[in-house]
Amino acid sequence: MTDLRHYDVIVSPAITEKSTLVSEQNQVVFNVAKDASKPEIKAAVEALFGVKVKAVNTLVRKGKVKRFRGFIGKQKDVKKAVVTLVEGQTIDVSTGL
Repeated sequence: MTDLRHYDVIVSPAITEKSTLVSEQNQVVFNVAKDASKPEIKAAVEALFGVKVKAVNTLVRKGKVKRFRGFIGKQKDVKKAVVTLVEGQTIDVSTGL
């Protein structure tokens, strides 16, 4: 049985052109909670998807300042995790949990 806190760690899969390119190197990209650590991300991916994780790399994309109808706003900061899987393991992010 999976722990409920694992669902709080992983927010969503990041489906971008760059994330589909790194899937050829056995990597998957997820949007994660801002306070999530690398061991928490590794435990969540292993528990939710039933795969073995080799490494976790994280990055924080700072929010941009955007203008909409004359009003200035700021997008939120987003933390992403690039999860490298053990050889032979795969995750199909298009199906969901």
